Amino acid sequence: MELNNLRPTEGATKSRKRIGRGTGSGHGGTSTRGHKGDKSRSGSRLKRGFEGGQTPMQRRLPKRGFKNVNRVDYLAFNLGRLEQLVQQTGLTSLDVQALVDAGVARQSDKIKVLGNGTLTAKVNLTVHAISASAKAAIEALGGSVQIV
Repeated sequence: MELNNLRPTEGATKSRKRIGRGTGSGHGGTSTRGHKGDKSRSGSRLKRGFEGGQTPMQRRLPKRGFKNVNRVDYLAFNLGRLEQLVQQTGLTSLDVQALVDAGVARQSDKIKVLGNGTLTAKVNLTVHAISASAKAAIEALGGSVQIV
């Protein structure tokens, strides 16, 4: 067997349907599009959400709520997670760049520390936001908190 002898097995390939090539082809006349109607015309494409002239779903349903354009999304860090990070890396001063280098945050993330969990190590934090309970827990251990 050589490369020039290779052929697909019998019945594995099918010739493509050549439409609009005369009546002798079996696909002439209307070219398999049927008679009249929008789908038989050239350049026709059904719009997304079109329901055949019936009022579309997105217009039947009421509008609800709103999206606040000024919302700030924070990446939440609990004290327990900070404790794990301090034990793994051995750092006592944590800022946004240190969290990015540790692979737990992205450069674009805004970081907020929350008071869930326990912290045993003294830590100096520089973050975007912090809850009152987390700040109290960190300062009780002799650490400091700085807001960016």
